[in-house]
Amino acid sequence: MTIETINHSIQPQKELLLQHPLYAKIQTVENLHCFLENHVFAVWDFMSLLKGLQGRLTCTTTPWMASEHPETRYLINEIVLAEESDLCQDGTHLSHYEMYLDAMKACGANTTGILQFLSEVQSLHNIFVAIKQSNLHPNIKAFLDFTFRVIEEGKTHEIAAAFTFGREDLIPSMFTNILKNIQMHFPESNLEKLLYYFERHIELDADEHGPMAMQMITELCQDDETKWNEVQEISIMALEKRIGLWNAIEEAIEMQAEMA
Repeated sequence: MTIETINHSIQPQKELLLQHPLYAKIQTVENLHCFLENHVFAVWDFMSLLKGLQGRLTCTTTPWMASEHPETRYLINEIVLAEESDLCQDGTHLSHYEMYLDAMKACGANTTGILQFLSEVQSLHNIFVAIKQSNLHPNIKAFLDFTFRVIEEGKTHEIAAAFTFGREDLIPSMFTNILKNIQMHFPESNLEKLLYYFERHIELDADEHGPMAMQMITELCQDDETKWNEVQEISIMALEKRIGLWNAIEEAIEMQAEMA
């Protein structure tokens, strides 16, 4: 099996995501806020997926010992640097999650939901209990639960699969759809920080992080068919959870319209 085989097998799920009716329903500022307030959970949990991979592929404990995959170690450290400490418009450095929060605040979206959830995560010291006890939409709960189950229970190549095919490879096309829609419906809104976030992700993931992640999968699986099969299975599941997340946000926007 190869990267091309995986791409072919996940094409149906990718097409469902890229043609999802959600994009066209972000037509008002209220719709946009609803999208951001729900999507932010995926922006946040992505960092845990990334750090879970870094923990497996590099040495983050002392005494330091060289990890067994030097090329993969380089790839993941390069991605972590940009995702956790990227360059902002004002020349400072923030994680992409913090950049997203700033963009939400700048355009008037409510950050209370994600901040309260993270406060619960910290106080409970158990991400799975925090997810279960939250008031989030069941699909958002399922999305988060899948991420952290993969981090905790998955093999290294399975975490890499969720990261690569469920996130990095998907984001440029998906965010391009969102960006086009925002530019069409909100041409004069104060969305500079949000547009920068999406444009930065599209640039990084398409040109750098996506190819790096694909190389990481190849390094980890090599000629092991069992690993390739597990990568395929996790990748399909990751995309299905994303479809569920998009369905949840679409439902929230529709409910918002009914209440208006």
